[in-house]
Amino acid sequence: MPVFVDTNVLVYARDTSDPTKHTHASEWIAHLWQTGEGRLSIQVLHEYYMTTTRKLRPGLQPADARADIADLSAWDPVVLDGMLLDVAWSIEDRFLLSFWDSLIVAAARVARCEILLTEDLQHGVDLDGVQVVDPFLTPVGQA
Repeated sequence: MPVFVDTNVLVYARDTSDPTKHTHASEWIAHLWQTGEGRLSIQVLHEYYMTTTRKLRPGLQPADARADIADLSAWDPVVLDGMLLDVAWSIEDRFLLSFWDSLIVAAARVARCEILLTEDLQHGVDLDGVQVVDPFLTPVGQA
């Protein structure tokens, strides 16, 4: 079953400032590579680049972040188009989420993921067939 990965999980896999979150995120990412179940969106890749090159201390060199993004492109990123915007607006209105979070949930739905791996939304909530799983509360592969 494909698992949609939010930006924060990818960033923690690179950020060693919180060793516990770094370990959990790295284990989840390794599991998703091994199983071929990882999915994401162009939005997630944009956010990853900006966060890892501009906000992390120490941050990644742009070339390193770009190499990560090239690798993650194998996860079939969902593109932002008119259909995705329509789905996101519907989610935003129904669940009263931020627009950016709604885009993430919409991309997970478009990617046919039943699991959204993120710490940014309430763990365990079901958003029209997409269940939010906090990777720091859930053992790897047990979503």
